[in-house]
Amino acid sequence: DVMDAVGSNIRVDARGQAVMRILPRINEDVNEEWISDKTRFAYDGLKRQRLDTPFVRRGGKLQPASWDEALAAAAAGFKGLKGRQIAAIAGDMADAESMTALKDLMKAAGSPNIDCRQDGAAIDTSSRAGYIFNTTIAGIERADVCLLIGVNPRLEAPIINARLRKRSRMGGFQAASVGPEVDLTYQVKYLGNDSDLLEAIASGSHGFAKVLKSAERPMLIVGMGALTRSDGGAVLSLARRIAETSGMVGKDWNGFNVLHTAAARVGGLDVGFVPGAGGLDVSGILDSSEVKAVYLLGADEIEMDGLKDAFVVYQGHHGDAGACAADVIFPGAAYTEKNATYVNAEGRAQQTNLAVFPPGEAREDWKIIRALSDVMGKTLPYGALAELRAAMAMGNSVFSAIGKVKTAGWGAFGAGGKLVPGPFQSPIDNFYMTDPISRASVTMAACTDAMAPANTRKTGTDG
Repeated sequence: DVMDAVGSNIRVDARGQAVMRILPRINEDVNEEWISDKTRFAYDGLKRQRLDTPFVRRGGKLQPASWDEALAAAAAGFKGLKGRQIAAIAGDMADAESMTALKDLMKAAGSPNIDCRQDGAAIDTSSRAGYIFNTTIAGIERADVCLLIGVNPRLEAPIINARLRKRSRMGGFQAASVGPEVDLTYQVKYLGNDSDLLEAIASGSHGFAKVLKSAERPMLIVGMGALTRSDGGAVLSLARRIAETSGMVGKDWNGFNVLHTAAARVGGLDVGFVPGAGGLDVSGILDSSEVKAVYLLGADEIEMDGLKDAFVVYQGHHGDAGACAADVIFPGAAYTEKNATYVNAEGRAQQTNLAVFPPGEAREDWKIIRALSDVMGKTLPYGALAELRAAMAMGNSVFSAIGKVKTAGWGAFGAGGKLVPGPFQSPIDNFYMTDPISRASVTMAACTDAMAPANTRKTGTDG
């Protein structure tokens, strides 16, 4: 599943080309026998607003085109540009194979401007332990204290929240939160919602610091609501200090955890889809007047106004925000339509199996990038999926241990700087619509309407 970063194991039932049902597949280490409501019911979004043919913008309007025409138009848009004038952004549902291929293509074009962090999260890739869920999901059941920092796991990762609830019901467990005061369905001590509290806990002056230090296996979870702030790097550094001063990191236990919201995020960090030396991150790409061409690999959660003066190639499976901003559209495959690798929040590489074929002229994503590399005269050195995966495994051994979690060595990470006073906010306003698939789902739209505040004023056009 790619609706969040948990990587829940699922079974996809289909009739012909249509996905008819999604059910959980038992994996005690990840999702046990559970999946979230969005995972189970958003599949109808796979049938709507699909991109099933290439498009090229002509005379200001997107018009259907053949693959040869679309590839030629994309290559022409990049032709003659220097490396620093080209950039690529990977979206939250991109698979590791396509990100590897796009990274290699950008490298061949001389561009260091690549990023997989659409939300601008201040994630430090110098130490893998600084961006994964080190405790592991199953390991939550061994913890005796948990500190939540700028995270609402009920919205951001319901399966992890269910595991926390399970641990709470087992007894002998304390949970506390620095962040929004929300109902997580188990007892949580609300410490407040101010970043200054983290400094107090790290220094030991806060009462909960003593609780952490006296625990046998304490853990913390820092969410994107903390790391996407302007002081995200400082928050990450403080979270590391809390982990180190409270004894969270030891020989057989690591209680430091980052909870991502994007299925593609850890895989993107593992393949190195981050700015190279002197390269621009997402905000830099959007603000730069030097960047003349941008490749969006399913990137729909960015401010498209920053691309209005650039040549944009969009590759994805739904006609969402990125497609509307594009000059060339390559129709890709959704997660149920390809053999692909994803790495979940705990750093576990897992692979999908094709359940149905992509609609119309849509193709598997890495193959599209490989075909474009040919047209651009920068042919990538792999022509088969097995060859690409072998290259991935050579680049990072995580991809040679499918289904397993490799323990990450502890190291320094995070950035200096001062904290910005103010509350943490969850990055998710509407649980039911967080990506192109769920936004296209009629079922998720009905859930959104049903869960809207009772005092929401209607326009009279709702029927």
